[in-house]
Amino acid sequence: MTIYLDVVFIENICMNSIILFATGLVTKTKCRIVRILLSGAIGALYVIAKHITNNPIYSNIVMQIALASVMTYIAFSPKNLKYAFKYLVIFYLTSFVFGGAAFALLYYIKPQDILYKGGQLIGTYPIKVTFLGAMVGLIILNLAFKLIKNRLTKKDMFCEVQIEYKGKTSYVHAIIDSGNLLREPITGASVIVVEKRKLEEILESKILDNLQNIMKGEYETLDDEYTSRFRLIPFSSLGMQNGMLLGFKPDLVSIEFDGTKKKLEKIIIGIYDKNITKNEEYTGLVGLDIFEEGSDIKYEYTRNIKA
Repeated sequence: MTIYLDVVFIENICMNSIILFATGLVTKTKCRIVRILLSGAIGALYVIAKHITNNPIYSNIVMQIALASVMTYIAFSPKNLKYAFKYLVIFYLTSFVFGGAAFALLYYIKPQDILYKGGQLIGTYPIKVTFLGAMVGLIILNLAFKLIKNRLTKKDMFCEVQIEYKGKTSYVHAIIDSGNLLREPITGASVIVVEKRKLEEILESKILDNLQNIMKGEYETLDDEYTSRFRLIPFSSLGMQNGMLLGFKPDLVSIEFDGTKKKLEKIIIGIYDKNITKNEEYTGLVGLDIFEEGSDIKYEYTRNIKA
């Protein structure tokens, strides 16, 4: 059977790009098409080299993991090793789902001119089978993650936040919000949004009652220690587009979730002057990325022991 390398190359670029795009969807990562296509092309060139040379080194699992690592790094440019490993794992999971869908389709289509060579299926089966397999894989992934998400109870999404400043502490019942991606634009510190009434124990009323004036720079009557801790946090949520929050840097923030307490020093509290919810079920928003922060913040874990 004649193998057309250009067809193999195009098919692999398409499939690799679709898998990388799906990986970006699962991880909620913005993907640049150019980087996705470049990464897909590198994977396709690897397959071509594997078929031309027939060198067993290309079938080595270490080489394949290295290839996947390079592809995910090019596509998503992870900021540290933890994120790189996360992308690699999701990439492989997505590949397995897509591969299973494609094999199922090939089983039902039963093409006659198909060849299994070097761990790859090659043949003149229509390229639409590849895309159809990818679509089925996307549907399966979407349903699987929705099922997992629906199994999470509301209790699993709440945490307790302690905010410390000048020996005083405020306690906040917060929800873990995957949509809260706020960061202080200069330092990149993560932001926890808190209703201003929950900060009355640590901040003076002359601050909480004059948030708008302080954001305009009118804080001559405040101590320098206060003003050095202020930050302006742009946002486009909470019912407002192109809004602005006054941020405050406390001495320490502790987050308790699922029996584990995490202490953070590099954190900003965004002061929200309205109610986050109508029923006051929670008074703070904690971004999911705070639980995945790396070495750019200081933290320590302490395990609670229950009797």
